[in-house]
Amino acid sequence: ELRKTIPLDQRQRHSNLLCAQVRNWFSLRGEPTLRGRVVAGFWPLADEPDIRPLLTWLHEQGAHIALPAVAEPGIPLEFHRWMPSDSLIEGAFGVLEPARTRPLTPDVVLVPTLGFGPQGERLGYGGGYYDRSLAKLAANNPHLVTIGIAWIEGRIPQEAEFKPASHDFVLNTVATPTGWVPRAPL
Repeated sequence: ELRKTIPLDQRQRHSNLLCAQVRNWFSLRGEPTLRGRVVAGFWPLADEPDIRPLLTWLHEQGAHIALPAVAEPGIPLEFHRWMPSDSLIEGAFGVLEPARTRPLTPDVVLVPTLGFGPQGERLGYGGGYYDRSLAKLAANNPHLVTIGIAWIEGRIPQEAEFKPASHDFVLNTVATPTGWVPRAPL
């Protein structure tokens, strides 16, 4: 409910700040580390931060961009290659997805995050798609980097005593327009 009250101009400003912050993190790692890397992003819903400029920049730097697609209810997401010139199709839950023709396995996943705790605990939309997907990816890649993308309004107050369930995947970090929670990934 809080994110619905964020004025449009503030959403745009904060999306730009968030994209710049994540872009700076990638830049500090050095351009050669982006060439050929697979970075999974997401196509934003109306109330989510708009990371499309970041995805385009990553593509321009030589990264392969993947977007999630729901193949079947209840199973992990598939990630398929996306390029800025590609058309998207409406998939499950009204989310825009790439054509499911070029599967990729991401090294870095930018995760839409509705709410978050102080150590990267993520509150999603309740379907468990990202929890299952990230657990599967992490089991096959111990160096997987998971970055939640969230508005600062998504920070869960300490007094809420939010405890993730045993199946909830804890992210490496959460990027907000005002900084990293708990800190930028190494």
